[in-house]
Amino acid sequence: MAIRQIPTRHFFTAACVFALLSAPVILLSRYSAYAASTPAHQAEDADWAVYGGHTGGDHYSSLSQINRSNVNRLKVAWTFDTKEKGGLQTNPLVIDGKLFGYTPSQKVFALDAATGKEVWRFDSGLTSGQPDRGLSYWTDGRNRVLFATTLYQVWALNPDTGKPVETFGNKGSIDLRNDLGSESPSGLVAITSPGTIYKDLIIMGFRTGESAPAPHGDIRAYDVHSGALRWVFHTIPHPGDPGYETWPKDAWKHSGAANNWAGMALDEKRGIVFVPTGSATTDFYGAERLGNNLYANCLLALDAGTGKLIWYFQGVHHDIWDRDFPSPPSLVSVRHDGKIIDAVAQTTKQGVLYLFDRATGKSIFPIEERVIPQTDVPGEVSSPTQPMPALPEPFARQQLTEDLLTNRTPEAHAWAVNEFKHFRSGGPFVPLTVGQQTVVFPGFDGGAEWGGSAVDPKTSTIYINANDLAWTGGLEKVSTGSGKFEALYQNQCAACHQANRNGVGGTFPSLVEASQRMTAEQMAEVVKSGRGRMPGFPQIQEEDLRGLLQFVRTGKEPVARRLSDKEEPGSETDLVRAPSAAYRFTGYRKFLDPEGYPATAAPWGTLNAIDLNTGKYLWHIPFGEYPELVAKGLKDTGSENYGGPIVTAGGIVVIGATNFDRKIRAYDSRTGKLLWESVMDFAGNATPATYMANGKQYIVIATSNAKARNAPQGAKYVAFTLP
Repeated sequence: MAIRQIPTRHFFTAACVFALLSAPVILLSRYSAYAASTPAHQAEDADWAVYGGHTGGDHYSSLSQINRSNVNRLKVAWTFDTKEKGGLQTNPLVIDGKLFGYTPSQKVFALDAATGKEVWRFDSGLTSGQPDRGLSYWTDGRNRVLFATTLYQVWALNPDTGKPVETFGNKGSIDLRNDLGSESPSGLVAITSPGTIYKDLIIMGFRTGESAPAPHGDIRAYDVHSGALRWVFHTIPHPGDPGYETWPKDAWKHSGAANNWAGMALDEKRGIVFVPTGSATTDFYGAERLGNNLYANCLLALDAGTGKLIWYFQGVHHDIWDRDFPSPPSLVSVRHDGKIIDAVAQTTKQGVLYLFDRATGKSIFPIEERVIPQTDVPGEVSSPTQPMPALPEPFARQQLTEDLLTNRTPEAHAWAVNEFKHFRSGGPFVPLTVGQQTVVFPGFDGGAEWGGSAVDPKTSTIYINANDLAWTGGLEKVSTGSGKFEALYQNQCAACHQANRNGVGGTFPSLVEASQRMTAEQMAEVVKSGRGRMPGFPQIQEEDLRGLLQFVRTGKEPVARRLSDKEEPGSETDLVRAPSAAYRFTGYRKFLDPEGYPATAAPWGTLNAIDLNTGKYLWHIPFGEYPELVAKGLKDTGSENYGGPIVTAGGIVVIGATNFDRKIRAYDSRTGKLLWESVMDFAGNATPATYMANGKQYIVIATSNAKARNAPQGAKYVAFTLP
């Protein structure tokens, strides 16, 4: 039966014929293990019914109508213009001939998947510029529910009409700001990744802020019928919970985050949900949370039915670098030591890949607790070691040295050499210090990012796109002589927009310039609900928000009032319940040359294929380009990229992701050879989907130019098919 479901020809190329004839027993055993541990994709892959392709997060499709031999003939089939500006990072669902997605302002819509014509639209009345990366779908074979999210709301919608299912929650929705416990600090709750469906549960994480206050990042499961809370896992342990001892006493009362913002993966057969978590607040100075801080920066294996912890792995102990797990895991079966092992693969911002036995949490490849340099910041205590896998080798460079500085022009190189002399650069996990910038390489945006990886279950090959740029960061002592609103700005805003409000070119906008093109009311709305990568700050009271915006717009303290000696920024009389921090982050600084290009040598972005049976690379290529540099003859530079790949039984890896060239590309999954590319109106900073409609295979991607602020702005979905 299994052989009829997945024909043998899909497993092997002509080069494998000799191996097939000479080792039939070994290959059959591997094939049987794959068939037993992987869902039967053939029937279900006519749709793209789950975020990331399948519950295991593999980004894989068994469709092969579009393949290596004909992908170069792809043409645009239809486009859907959202008629909005803003970012689009959505991996849409396609079910029974309808495509479901979001607009940048989080309106939900359904399209005819063959034509791109709108069928219905749902507006919750709550507008947000936060990323909304996907939707969830539940069915028992008779009833069907589409779960969509708007900021902190989860909506149950009828997929045929877009109308709310009023028996769910409060007339169709639940509010994730609830059910966090009265002891949880206040702050942003924003849903960026869709819930994971297991039986009659929807399991939810959320995004929150990265400075205090931020709520606890609890993982919660709700009943798909009623919206009732069914279980909770405390990522910041309460007294009596395992892991409580890895925090100072009562730190749980003011510490926040350790949340799942990136999404999850599910082993339906075992009933295990795999949940990667982020860092705890505050990101870069952890004197108020000394200890390893479980379960921040962890890959959690939870019983999907009860929320009970099965096993965990902490990727960064006492994180002071914002090295949260940035993407959903991918499930895969590998051959190791002569056995087939059902495994879970987890990418990281620091450019290393971990691979674990799903059932036990045992690492497939050795992991070394490597001794790292220790902090010299008063009050801080860094972990003496951090875990690093022996295999695979990192997919992003790990230490910036002078020989890795840009050679784009002699002038850019000389500038970079001079700047580099002022930095500390000692490899991964060098703690930030006071008064000097420390190199973080790969940067704060990875390595890997939220788009996730693709896995070919036939070959156990994983495909990972990565950033390979350097950033810098540092700490400075908090001044108690600031005005109240200046202190509020420095605590909550300066990390991104800089102390001088000038931002970081191409990454974090200048608030000086924004104040000239936006009204105070428009800026207030962004502060409250967030936009793009910026979290919202709903906890700021109206009076304080007015004072903050006056400081942002003028650079001057609006109230002739200084903080008293007893009233430090972040104290109880200000906005933050947590103990005041003595040091603050000086801001995210991308290491760019004077013309705005990375000050490191290329490649600045890569696409990687790794055989997870061996941990060895099959190929590693530059990914992305700058059109203006290509025009000058500088090709294969790679570029920043956000959004993930998909891989198909047709032998192709399809990915958009690149920030500046606005291209979608298809590569030969075996060799990395570029087979096709198409320039779109906007960048495809999202993961594509592929599906069948009316007998034709389509590839669709959400596009926007939110990460290229000087480019024309807009947001469209673009679908491709064969002529």
